[in-house]
Amino acid sequence: MCDLLWSDPDDRCGWGISPRGAGYTFGQDISEQFNHTNNLKLIARAHQLVMEGYNWGHEQKVGTIFSTPNYCYRCGNMASILEVDDCKGHTFIQFEPAPRRGEPDVTRRTPDYFL
Repeated sequence: MCDLLWSDPDDRCGWGISPRGAGYTFGQDISEQFNHTNNLKLIARAHQLVMEGYNWGHEQKVGTIFSTPNYCYRCGNMASILEVDDCKGHTFIQFEPAPRRGEPDVTRRTPDYFL
């Protein structure tokens, strides 16, 4: 279960060790094989910070959705949800973090511990 939750798409072939310390990385060849075997067109996944709230990978066959704006109140990232219509069309809807009273605005930067 941990590997399923924590593995991330990567610009490589095959499997690799994840720099996050849990799970693995997987290349486009792995996602294409998985989609073909399971008759899927898209892997929609979460659990990885992406600054714009969503990110495409592997020729838009893997979509990452991150729904926590300004993660840990210090990342300055956007959030998104994936809306899928009746015809299997999909749209990402992005959200900015809500302002918090009495706290300074966070600049949009990737914290060192996520690199």
